[in-house]
Amino acid sequence: MTQEPGGPMLIEGPVEVVTEDGATVRSDRPVVALCTCRRSRIFPWCDTSHRGRRKPPTG
Repeated sequence: MTQEPGGPMLIEGPVEVVTEDGATVRSDRPVVALCTCRRSRIFPWCDTSHRGRRKPPTG
């Protein structure tokens, strides 16, 4: 498992995730990207929505 700062958590698949409402979702992909920012339209899977919302660097 790895996590990029501000990005998804990458997990070797297949993966089963139990969501907050108790539903179980499954992916059979070899590597699964789980959303950690909660902006994804296909949550709990990452759809790269985090890319468009990064804060610009200060300085």
